[in-house]
Amino acid sequence: MGTTQAVGDAATPDVYLHGCASRTALEVIANKWTHLAVCALRDGPMRFGALRRRLQGVTQKMLTQTLRTLERNGLVTRTLYPTIPPRVDYELTDLGRSAVGVLDEILLWSEQHSAEITAARQRYDDGVAESETPRV
Repeated sequence: MGTTQAVGDAATPDVYLHGCASRTALEVIANKWTHLAVCALRDGPMRFGALRRRLQGVTQKMLTQTLRTLERNGLVTRTLYPTIPPRVDYELTDLGRSAVGVLDEILLWSEQHSAEITAARQRYDDGVAESETPRV
């Protein structure tokens, strides 16, 4: 099975195909902590501690893993300054900045619709609880 679909004369990535490289890109940006870290870095470089404070609830281990993944995939650069104590800044690359607009839209949508999602979950959970209650 192919990983691209022919469109005209050019083969283009098709994320729906198994093994398509575009799935890797989707996997990178679809992660919650990745999403939040990229958006938090939109205004410029941040130190690890400042980023961790901004992303309330993230553990040190998870933020470290997230930043390493972002660096490995070319969305973030890590700059180490030879000071005592060492200073490390994280900053979006051009590729990382290119994702901010789309990710910001998803954050905005999440904030605008969180009450509706919470209500839908409650209705669903209430319905599941009712259907699991034995009837006499």
